[in-house]
Amino acid sequence: MTNLSWLTYLMIILASYRLTHLIVFDKITEFIRKPFTKQEKTMDTAGHVGQKRVPSSTFGYMLQCYWCAGVWCAILIGICYLVWPSYAVPVIFILSIAGAQAILETFVGVGTKVIDVLAAMKHKKS
Repeated sequence: MTNLSWLTYLMIILASYRLTHLIVFDKITEFIRKPFTKQEKTMDTAGHVGQKRVPSSTFGYMLQCYWCAGVWCAILIGICYLVWPSYAVPVIFILSIAGAQAILETFVGVGTKVIDVLAAMKHKKS
């Protein structure tokens, strides 16, 4: 572990980020979260009634908490890298690319929305 390069460390960080996001937010892994959540009615300040899924157990909370899931994902990826590096490295490589892409997409998406808002404001003035 003492000869861990900065690039490998960065890849592990990005892979952990992407795996955490995959578990906590992505639609494709909803089937993992669903058994540990329940539907709950909500009401906003305007009186509109809605529904949302909330954790039904501590494990459900840990699956929906980005900080909690992030710790467990980091532990999983770190142990896999240390114990089975030949299997972990390809997975870490793919997840790190996806993680970096997700971060870039966030910045590009925000930038695009800002440009749209500025264009709409300019169009309103004319």
